[in-house]
Amino acid sequence: MTEINVFLDDYRTCPPDYLLVETIDECLDTLQQNEVNHLSLDHDLENKHRNGFMLVEMMVSQQLFAKSITIHSANASGGKAMYYFLKQAQANSQIPPTILIKLRPLPLR
Repeated sequence: MTEINVFLDDYRTCPPDYLLVETIDECLDTLQQNEVNHLSLDHDLENKHRNGFMLVEMMVSQQLFAKSITIHSANASGGKAMYYFLKQAQANSQIPPTILIKLRPLPLR
């Protein structure tokens, strides 16, 4: 199976060589159906109640991961909450220790 890179965002332009997904449901479906090399996540999505933090909670509970995960949200508190949740899950052995988790906020423009 070919590995893909996935970019979850409903505002920014998708980088080259990434598949754009705009909702957490699209992201979960993509993780279930593909091997994902790199997953780049935003916190704030159009649906305020289904955001990036909810996604990382679901990823851990469903054991759906990529080889590396970057939180690119410009929302400082939301992005940090996602990052620390994933790092704590990794410390608790809920996420494989080999997964690289990074916090790298991107500007909105």
